[in-house]
Amino acid sequence: MRKRTNSLTAERDGSTEPPDSDPDRSRPAGSGAADHPGTGGDMGKPFRRLSLLMKLRRLLLWLLLLYAAIPVLVKLCPSIQAKLVFLNFVRLPYFLDLRRPLEQGLNHTHNFYLEPVGGQRIGVWHTLPDHMWREAQGKHGDWYQSTFSSAHPVILYLHGNAGTRGGDHRVQLYKVLSSLGYHVVAFDYRGWGDSDGSPSEGGMTSDAFFMYNWLKQQLDQKTALYIWGHSLGTGVATNLVRRLCDRGSPPDALVLESPFTNIREEARSHPFSMVYRYLPGFDWFFLDSITANNIRFSSDENVNYISCPVLILHAEDDGVVPFHLGKKLYTLASHSKSLSGHRVQFVPFPSALAYRHKFIYRSPELPSILSDFFATAQQPKQS
Repeated sequence: MRKRTNSLTAERDGSTEPPDSDPDRSRPAGSGAADHPGTGGDMGKPFRRLSLLMKLRRLLLWLLLLYAAIPVLVKLCPSIQAKLVFLNFVRLPYFLDLRRPLEQGLNHTHNFYLEPVGGQRIGVWHTLPDHMWREAQGKHGDWYQSTFSSAHPVILYLHGNAGTRGGDHRVQLYKVLSSLGYHVVAFDYRGWGDSDGSPSEGGMTSDAFFMYNWLKQQLDQKTALYIWGHSLGTGVATNLVRRLCDRGSPPDALVLESPFTNIREEARSHPFSMVYRYLPGFDWFFLDSITANNIRFSSDENVNYISCPVLILHAEDDGVVPFHLGKKLYTLASHSKSLSGHRVQFVPFPSALAYRHKFIYRSPELPSILSDFFATAQQPKQS
């Protein structure tokens, strides 16, 4: 009876097939593909994997082409390498108005401009000794310039590549030096910050030479004038001091913070060169391009012509200018005949302090290091 009833039902529905003949009819649409591996949706997985591999392969190919193209571009356009050395186009902080040092917390600093070359001006900051900050409020350029007649020593600061005279780590150093009773004069070389012109090693050295001579005109003969260079600025500093010593008027002392021996050795040791350092022809592609731009910064040669006390500060964990380059420069300076009779001191800062490339100003020992060094530097002058 059941079979016949089913048959009648099928006839009424217009179907000639047994009602249970399709086992998948009662399943949701698309469920059959999931029950059969290697069919339907599973077929897309190998295709997706293949598509991902193709994309990765294409990406690797582009990276390989870029890797190969950079040395060629640098060789064909040496000016690219010069820009990478100077990095003057990198301005940090980006929105700082250099005309307003107060924005960096310097409430006793005056901004002004000088012209080393006719028609081209450079921006300068003059930070007073800290104890004069109240007196400085509301004062203008002539008053600031008159303070150079005081007995407080002056430090001419030569900054490194990238950024401006308003860079944070530089400002923090100005504050430390100001708190120790020094005038600090910092400026942007031509092509940096709001200074006119284009960068070059010769231009940087000429600007530093101009600033030194300008300061000497403002100072009493008994007022000490020290030169402080940091990173790339140490190359400018040794160029300047060599030039001063050649004319018989060395500065009272030279401080080199995170220095290197020469620009070729620094470029070879720089983190950016790591991916190319062992590439055949590395010197030809990259280092010779630097030389083609007349960029040398040969501090290792300059120390053979310098005749004033030299202090070298370097952190062991410096990742930009390796510690061994600063130590090598110290070794060369300590054996220099021109520096014989002058104090040459090397102060390392352990890696555990994490001062790296630009935070030596944080050292609580820095004030005593400087006071001791400058005191002995002045002894020959006082005798």
